[in-house]
Amino acid sequence: MSLLQGKKALVFGIANDKSIAWAIAKALHQQGAELAVTYAGEAFEKRVRPLAESLNATMVLPCNVTSDDEIKSVFSSLSSVWDGIDIIVHAIAFANKEELKGTILNTTREGFATALDISAYSFIAIMKEAHPMMLGRNSSALTLTYHGSTKVFPSYNVMGVAKAALEASVRYLSAAVGPEGIRVNAISAGPIRTLAAAGVNGFVNTLNQVEGKSPLRRITTQEDVANSAVYLCSDLASAVTGEIHYVDCGYNVIGL
Repeated sequence: MSLLQGKKALVFGIANDKSIAWAIAKALHQQGAELAVTYAGEAFEKRVRPLAESLNATMVLPCNVTSDDEIKSVFSSLSSVWDGIDIIVHAIAFANKEELKGTILNTTREGFATALDISAYSFIAIMKEAHPMMLGRNSSALTLTYHGSTKVFPSYNVMGVAKAALEASVRYLSAAVGPEGIRVNAISAGPIRTLAAAGVNGFVNTLNQVEGKSPLRRITTQEDVANSAVYLCSDLASAVTGEIHYVDCGYNVIGL
């Protein structure tokens, strides 16, 4: 029996076929989930739509998460074809490239607000609109974070602050919706070669350091994260909520 048979999953954050969100979407589909997918603007639609259609996605919808109206539109459209949502995947993060160089002193007021809005507040905004459709379904919400939220990594800067806010949001959201049976968790993935990671100055050096020092002596893959996502979104994790689940080949346990 597939772990997610009959479940309906909405995935935010696919950018291309190297995205962690894409690996998660594939894994959810393989386990029986019916998918809906969003994309951030016309430039991404050209890459995302064919991927979503290859998984027989029910809907492929535009969504700029800085717009409350666009987020509402996603759920309004879905409510016309789905009676509810069982799984939300939030794999969205952004900071201006110039602020992912040097130190956090490069951060501007505008850049700080942008990073926190897109990378952290968007999860809350999505959950506000998803909430009515998730009731009574033992549903699950999942977001993606990184160890730079608690430890300093070169040039991660304001994104580390944003991920810390995102992780706190996971805990507060889990308390807000937990009495209704909705679970909220995050996966803290190790560094992976993605479009987003390429924007962090010195990323390749971080990748090499993690590969050489993690207990498993390798780097995390998109598929590693996707497998854990299936678990957290399934009934196997029925009593797991408010957690930051590390999928980083054990790197987070290493001190020296």
